[in-house]
Amino acid sequence: MNIYKVGGAVRDRLLGRPVTEVDYVVVGATPDDMLSQGFRPVGADFPVFLHSATGEEYALARTERKSGRGYGGFTFYASPDVTLEQDLIRRDLTINAMAEDDDGQIIDPYGGQQDLDSRLLRHVSDAFAEDPLRVLRVARFAARYADLGFRVADETQALMRQLAESGELRDLTPERAWKEISRALLEPRPEVFIQVLHDCGALAELLPDVERLLVSGDGDHTLEVLRQSARSEQPLAVRWACLLLGLASAPAATDADASSDGGLVAIARINESTNPPRDCQELALLAGEFHGLAVRALALPAEALLGLLQRFDVYRRPERFEHFIAVCEMDARAHGSRRADAFAQAAYLRSAAQAVRSVQPRPLIEAGYQGAALGEAINQARLATLAEHRAAWPHPS
Repeated sequence: MNIYKVGGAVRDRLLGRPVTEVDYVVVGATPDDMLSQGFRPVGADFPVFLHSATGEEYALARTERKSGRGYGGFTFYASPDVTLEQDLIRRDLTINAMAEDDDGQIIDPYGGQQDLDSRLLRHVSDAFAEDPLRVLRVARFAARYADLGFRVADETQALMRQLAESGELRDLTPERAWKEISRALLEPRPEVFIQVLHDCGALAELLPDVERLLVSGDGDHTLEVLRQSARSEQPLAVRWACLLLGLASAPAATDADASSDGGLVAIARINESTNPPRDCQELALLAGEFHGLAVRALALPAEALLGLLQRFDVYRRPERFEHFIAVCEMDARAHGSRRADAFAQAAYLRSAAQAVRSVQPRPLIEAGYQGAALGEAINQARLATLAEHRAAWPHPS
């Protein structure tokens, strides 16, 4: 039995980046050998085991063969006679197909170190084209390492395009697609992920409404909004809303969209096809609907401003309103302003939210209001507070 570090741990150490997760491949062992040493199996049909003390993953060396469509259409063969080189050749990129032994020696049969030096994301073998998920993974690595100068190799780009044209990307489940999309959005350069997918034709298959944005006159702005969200280290929900924000004002994609609120229909359609967490879905829809009002916040009458605040439920969910303000600010920065207060309306909106939250129902209850009358009295008190707030706020001349 021989055990090697593999994949990201080797790659990132060679790049001088922090190693946050270590995976191992085990050559020359059987499942019984692993069990006898105290390893815990991950699943009955997959040769991966967890170390009893560290919880790190140890996978038996294996080969794989395409047996159907999609990212799950593979059969695996794990046996003590599978070599390290056979295990490594099934991996996606050469920079992920290196191993390291206990002495720190690098085993690199497919040129991963040279591609690290050349800043290339290059596939290991033509078997790359058998797995549609690898298109998203390559784009995600491009987003992670863009600031180091990495680019997708031309021959790998060609295989990615071949996969996009095969139609197999449509076989990805929403859950699996979202897992890769969400991880990519949290990379340092998420706009590179979108651009790489666009360049190989995969974006049109996965997120056709976003593809429509990129080929429109608003494409560069959409990518810049997303880039600003990463620069500001915004959470996932903000980044997702930033990606979809431009759809709210984009031309309708279909006649059905044109007969309704097409932008919000498109955002809802993407939410349905990718199934993000609820907070991501809600923020994307709310940002698309109310961004224009937020831009005009200083000119809004008290009734419209209160409607905006109540739509976000600033009383019980203040964080969601903060995330909305962040989306608006990223859009403002993408329009060219690099100031910290690029979205000058932010302070006004925060102050307005605080003003309506300061209205307490207890004095009204003590004054005898109840039921529907109490609700109306609270509403009028909030409107009066906002009117005072608006009158006191300095307005630009």
